[in-house]
Amino acid sequence: MTYVRNTSLLGALCAVLVGCGGASDTRPTAPARPPSVASLSPARMPPSMAPGPGGLTPVFERGPVTADKTVALTFDADMTADQGPRAASGERFDNPALIDTLRRLRVDATVFMTGRWAEQYPDQARAIGNDPRFEIANHSYSHHAFKAPCYGLPALGRQDMAADVRRAFDAFRTAGARNVVPYFRFPGGCYDDGALRALASAKVTAVQWDVVSGDAFATDADAVAEQVLAGVRPGSLVVMHCTRSAAPVTEQAVRRIVPELRERGYRFVKVSELMAAARGT
Repeated sequence: MTYVRNTSLLGALCAVLVGCGGASDTRPTAPARPPSVASLSPARMPPSMAPGPGGLTPVFERGPVTADKTVALTFDADMTADQGPRAASGERFDNPALIDTLRRLRVDATVFMTGRWAEQYPDQARAIGNDPRFEIANHSYSHHAFKAPCYGLPALGRQDMAADVRRAFDAFRTAGARNVVPYFRFPGGCYDDGALRALASAKVTAVQWDVVSGDAFATDADAVAEQVLAGVRPGSLVVMHCTRSAAPVTEQAVRRIVPELRERGYRFVKVSELMAAARGT
């Protein structure tokens, strides 16, 4: 697969926190420790892309255009490392109604979760990560920028980037999430070759998008839905958010997007299925 470098960042996507969640479940009496990605057998390993030139972390932006009309809806569960006080004061970085709607509509999806979010909402992280409808991918631990400037986010040093990604995977395991894939989304979508080089040891595939939903801070659900519906093509990868505080109309937009795309013949898949199709596996 040809190495792809992203050349367009979301002008409309502010880098302020957004979050995602699912309905809480009852904690098992003795939960089994989920396997790490590195411990999975080759037959169970999710697909990934080949490293880019010089061993750089590979970047995946969309699936292939095929007669099988697939589309991946992805949802960023953002929470920065220092937002505990805002959560303690009542701000919600989750949106259980959105996850419930995806379940009710039988939509497979990938949730790009920060480690700090998993620590704030461990029951929801576990519920999402044990539901076969979903897979959890890495959105960093801290939601700090991997390239500056990036929408005002504080920046990580190169030497801290791989450790930040590994810390997020540790947070998912601690929460008990099992359906974890070795994919990573840069906070704000901001990266450069230095960031791709710094993450090489983390053994992840960076995942961007080709359709911007515009749901961050939107107040018009129809406008969000229309932007997605206008942009989707076979193999598209849509970036959305799920939060009650910073993307309040996403769940309403999804209730329109899903049936209209199904009427057009689209099937909703996880990023791992798009990536497998791109690899021809």
